[in-house]
Amino acid sequence: RAIEEMFNSISSKYDFLNDIFSFGLHRLWKRKLLDILNPTFGEKWIDLCCGTGDMSILLARYIKCSENIIGMDSAAQALLVARERSKSNHFSIKWINGDALETNLPSQQFDGLLMAYGLRNLSSSEAGFKEAFRILKPGGRAGILDFRSFKGPSIQGLFQKIYLSLYVVPIASFFGLGKEYSYIRKSLVNFPSGSEQIHLALSAGFRKAEYKTLASGQMGILLLTA
Repeated sequence: RAIEEMFNSISSKYDFLNDIFSFGLHRLWKRKLLDILNPTFGEKWIDLCCGTGDMSILLARYIKCSENIIGMDSAAQALLVARERSKSNHFSIKWINGDALETNLPSQQFDGLLMAYGLRNLSSSEAGFKEAFRILKPGGRAGILDFRSFKGPSIQGLFQKIYLSLYVVPIASFFGLGKEYSYIRKSLVNFPSGSEQIHLALSAGFRKAEYKTLASGQMGILLLTA
């Protein structure tokens, strides 16, 4: 509930701040995710934890069709932004205010599933994987993009700590959102590592799981096959 309220409060500045914090590179990482998954025209896809719709809209442009795309998020205010962006681009993406852990959608209906920067915000990664597996068709594929979680001391982990503490939070504070963005470090404390994500996904039923790193190891992509 707290995460939902937080994303409602930052929804109007979310995309603008993402561009600042990642120097615009988050768009390349999301495009990289789509290039790997290779969604095609006619397939049905869902974007879980879609937020303000950035990933869903990128997907619609990628496959040159928006009719078979669903974006779901629990933050109603973020979805309002997503709907406006979709409307201005003349897309017919279906937006649903719902819970990624309990979508209430029929089983085995999607060819593909996306989740960008949403997994670490779920109250249970394990439950998230189980629900993702349930709604995917046999052979369906999923791609999950998020920060990496570093266990133990490392140069990459130290860089992440400095980046979040001395760059992200001060800039967010300038826009009155320091408290909201300080949550990122907290969300990574118990976030599963790449190998742990693979284990959880396979335990949830996925047949294949592979973890790739991006941005000099700061970001990770989990690729799954149901």
